[in-house]
Amino acid sequence: MMTVVVACLPNLRHGPVLLLDCRGGHHMGMAAPTYFTAEMVRALPDDGQRYEVVHGELLVTPSPRLWHQEITGRLWFVLRTYLERERVGHVLASPADISFAPDTLVQPDVFVVPLDQVRTLKWTEIRRLLLVAEVLSPSSARADRFTKRRWYQEAGVPVYWLVDADAQTVEVWTPEARFPAVERERLTWEPEGARQPFVLELGELFKPI
Repeated sequence: MMTVVVACLPNLRHGPVLLLDCRGGHHMGMAAPTYFTAEMVRALPDDGQRYEVVHGELLVTPSPRLWHQEITGRLWFVLRTYLERERVGHVLASPADISFAPDTLVQPDVFVVPLDQVRTLKWTEIRRLLLVAEVLSPSSARADRFTKRRWYQEAGVPVYWLVDADAQTVEVWTPEARFPAVERERLTWEPEGARQPFVLELGELFKPI
């Protein structure tokens, strides 16, 4: 069933939500659509929130927690170190502009793209994701676990990591998986063309600051 959304956005502070009619509230001056497009999301205000759209459903996430950012930074760093040795891709982090269809635009927390595509320095040339990692927050859990996870599977992303820093686990999803593999000790990734796999001890990822 299509999610109905309308444009009454500045007061949203509670994560990915279904947008309902805000009669009498502050409107943004555009007609209420039945679904959002990537271009509409790009036109939204830069107000500190993350705006994404998946199959026309708008997802709004407030600024992340400090612990979320710490884990995201650690994950980016270890992947960057690995990919400097194994030149099979390039790691990036949100904010981003990944759009494979007019009604979809996502901003993964951490993701790896092919070298030939990232060298163009254009978001529009990113047509494949080799790895995606989303770090859960209370405000993003529903979108990361369901809406975005299904889209990553549909898009054929080979590996999707759903990182739960509070539980200190990582769910590993592949395109055909109905259920994830849940890793509690060690995370392994074997990208095509690499001589050695990426291995990360989760105790190191989740250790206190």
